[in-house]
Amino acid sequence: MLREATQMKIFEYKEEEGQNPYVGFTSFQHFRGEALYSDIIVRPENNYTETENVECYPIPDYVPQNGREEGFYPDTTVAYIRILWKEFEPKQGEYNFALIEDILTKAKACGQTVMFRLMPHSTRAGDDVPDWLKEIIFCPERPEGERVKDSPTDPLFLKYFGEAIRQIGEHFDDNPILDTVDIALCGAWGEGYGRPFYPEELIENLVDIYTSTFKKTRLIAQGNAPEIVNYANQSRAVGWRVDGTGEPRHMNDSYTEKEKQVSEIWKKAPVSFEAYWWLGEWQRQGWDLDRIIEKLLSWHVSTFNAKSLPIPNDWQDKIQYWNSKMGYHFALDYFKYPTNASATDVLEFELGIDNCGVAPIYNEIPVKIRLTNTETSYVYDTDIDIREWMPGKTVNNVIITLPFDIKKGSYYVEIGLCGEDTPMIYLCTNAVRNGKYYRVGKLEIV
Repeated sequence: MLREATQMKIFEYKEEEGQNPYVGFTSFQHFRGEALYSDIIVRPENNYTETENVECYPIPDYVPQNGREEGFYPDTTVAYIRILWKEFEPKQGEYNFALIEDILTKAKACGQTVMFRLMPHSTRAGDDVPDWLKEIIFCPERPEGERVKDSPTDPLFLKYFGEAIRQIGEHFDDNPILDTVDIALCGAWGEGYGRPFYPEELIENLVDIYTSTFKKTRLIAQGNAPEIVNYANQSRAVGWRVDGTGEPRHMNDSYTEKEKQVSEIWKKAPVSFEAYWWLGEWQRQGWDLDRIIEKLLSWHVSTFNAKSLPIPNDWQDKIQYWNSKMGYHFALDYFKYPTNASATDVLEFELGIDNCGVAPIYNEIPVKIRLTNTETSYVYDTDIDIREWMPGKTVNNVIITLPFDIKKGSYYVEIGLCGEDTPMIYLCTNAVRNGKYYRVGKLEIV
């Protein structure tokens, strides 16, 4: 029978006990808890500095890393790692899968997932395209006095780079630690510089390799090229990212206009940003952190790359607020449940959730109901899809049937957002947490 006697328990908002997966600040070329780069001062005479030696993985031994003595960095469950094509394919057709496997292994050991980009090249000579490619086609050098170098315009460049991307997808798409791949195109760091020099179909063919090969891994594309983002979304849900965050011209002009062209994508795929310079320099430049945070939240940001550089200590409260809104944050609003039942009864529960963040979660995480006491536990899978929990309030109904041999006695009713092969989700609630579950009620089996 369907029980009628019910009780509703209302819960209070309390910030999560730990950093949730897939959202928040990312570590950059580092893993959770590792050293931070030392602060870097932008030269005032030309607003310019060389940072290429901190932008490729692995980090050179000579790079100073005293950042934790100079500031702080939030906890992070996402490692953003970028490697060079030449490191992955040092000889044509010979792929260094071990390098990526090592990255995924280290991230897993640190309780992180990986956001990954294979870069065709950087800007400095030592971070160029593979040497074997230079023997096949003309590859431009970095112009004297310039910071950004161009990619080869020969069609073979994108063909061979696309094959390297395909190899990564075929080998690692099933690995849940590889959560997101950043679609790299032409230009330094793969950010699309010089894209007009390529036939449109060649760029689209490269994008097609990403969307057809990475079927389980999330994809994000360059928001600076909204037409590419929208093209990719014709095949599957693809998010967007940009990396000039904070700089007033980017924030007020460029991003504001381009965001309008991809403004609905956040509902089905993640949005990610990267700092222009780094937050210590933001403070020195006098940029308005509060305004930057509110703008990014209005664009439904899920992750932010502050480049593993120290953040000024006096910004901790502002960063904590930002983290408490970035991406998804599920508050347990209320739970309605029967107070007593018997074996074989059909029980109905009502779960009220308030997503206090600015985006949904894009990963499928099971929602489970557990009846438990000191002697035994019964776990029930539900059909709730938490990816549908958009910002704001959501009501979910769950019906379970008690087994015929359930033992009489008192049971705690618990809710868990967790799976055997997925991380758990912390809830924003004052409910008591019992491992991966939260106690939301009490049921008497009579």
